[in-house]
Amino acid sequence: MRPARAAVTAAVALGIGLTAVPAQARQHQGHRPAPGIENCTATACHFDLPPGTYDVRVTLGGDGASSTALAGETRRALLPETAVPAGERIVRSFTVNVRTPEGEPLGADGTPGLDLTVGGSAPALAGIRVAPAHHARQILLVGDSTVCDQPGDPYAGWGQHLPAYLRRGVSVANYADSGESTVSYLGNPLLWDTVGPLVRRGDLVLIQLAHNDKTTDGATYRANLETLVAGVRERGGQPVLVTPIVRRWFNADGTLNNPTALLVNGLGVDHPAVIRAVAADRDVPLIDLTARTKALVESLGVEGSKALYLHNEKRDNTHTSVHGATVYANLVREELVDLHLVPEGQVRVG
Repeated sequence: MRPARAAVTAAVALGIGLTAVPAQARQHQGHRPAPGIENCTATACHFDLPPGTYDVRVTLGGDGASSTALAGETRRALLPETAVPAGERIVRSFTVNVRTPEGEPLGADGTPGLDLTVGGSAPALAGIRVAPAHHARQILLVGDSTVCDQPGDPYAGWGQHLPAYLRRGVSVANYADSGESTVSYLGNPLLWDTVGPLVRRGDLVLIQLAHNDKTTDGATYRANLETLVAGVRERGGQPVLVTPIVRRWFNADGTLNNPTALLVNGLGVDHPAVIRAVAADRDVPLIDLTARTKALVESLGVEGSKALYLHNEKRDNTHTSVHGATVYANLVREELVDLHLVPEGQVRVG
């Protein structure tokens, strides 16, 4: 059951065009109106749509000053909190991936269709329009629990917050899954065997697997990374290797120069070093998230860095908080732009 549609009333009163549908959208929906504000309450929207990629165009603002953010599916950040002065309206757009399961590949199916949550300190959603995305570029993510769409608060993966930094025309399909190593990701037919065929020519595939390769020897680890790289290229995609985020494990001198923090496993395999070597040898773009997160955590110090992780909530120095995931997603955004993998015009500034 859905509560009274306050947002609908506001949109109608403001005279926002909610029924004018682009010809493309009509064609792909059998001449039916594109899903709009009638599918929303003041705090959420639900659209009965099949799996696919969709462009979402929202109008924000109201009679008073407002500040609105949008999330969707399994706690994905889709639009950062956006302030609008009293009496004004602004339009923002993003592209969203709808799939089943809607979060982790080995997780629960979730709710069919597209679900959005309207949040922010003073939310005001005045209008919304959803249409199939015809030429969107995919960024597929292959990773572990530090990347995935975490189903429950307070956990969050950086891949879960990356969509908020991207504009319309680029979607994030996050196929990271908790507990996965390079061995298990390649070995489970619900993981790489499922993700690989989804790669289209020109898509980016970001690969960050290391945290759970605790017993993987160096030769196997390298071979697995090379297999993933080759698989992406065979399908016309662009592989991008990502070194893992650091664990928040300080030395007495305030540095993270130890095997636990820097992801050196019990066999002495230096995961970031192997990833860097494969990237260099196979001419693969590299996002050195280990170096970036190490510098940031050390700069914040023992106390200041706690907020990035779940230290206070769970005594967990591996998994990130919503704040930490947002900060680390912004580092990935910066690297994607610096490497010229995503044009500046398709990202939002953090």
